[in-house]
Amino acid sequence: MTTTTTAVAGTLQRLYFVRFAFAIAWALALFTTAKDLGVLAGTLLVIYPLFDVGAAVVDARSSHRTGSVVGLYVNMAVSSITAIAVAVAATSGIPDVLRVWGTWAIVAGAVQLAVSLSRRAMGGQWPLILSGAISVLAGASFIAGAGADDPTLTGAAGYAIPGGVFFLVSALRLRSASKGK
Repeated sequence: MTTTTTAVAGTLQRLYFVRFAFAIAWALALFTTAKDLGVLAGTLLVIYPLFDVGAAVVDARSSHRTGSVVGLYVNMAVSSITAIAVAVAATSGIPDVLRVWGTWAIVAGAVQLAVSLSRRAMGGQWPLILSGAISVLAGASFIAGAGADDPTLTGAAGYAIPGGVFFLVSALRLRSASKGK
């Protein structure tokens, strides 16, 4: 493994630990407001894709010398648009938020899947490959759930927990790659 790849693996490991902690804290906060779409829930729903943008920026800056970062730029654009779309959808209610959230989960999951597949040689990517695939399925369930009689945001909160756990597992698996092993 090259020195550059080792450095990228170390950066990704730290980033994935941060993403795990954020996802768990965010999910716990959203669970407290998941029945109603108030100011706190709306704010949390906008913050999550914005955090994803920030994480993709850090990832792209560290990864640009080891391969294509096009998928990360796509993720930045999609997540930025999603933050705006969620803010607008929040004025219409939970069903519209779930439709936007579901669409984002599908697209972001597909991008995560593609980026993770391209990084297989680095190691530690299988949890994120699985996470990307699950995100696509979860997105479809959010869109379907928007038509329920009494939709809630509980699924969105629950969505963040396995995603965070997958980042944690990937960070742990990257440990050997970041040490150059």
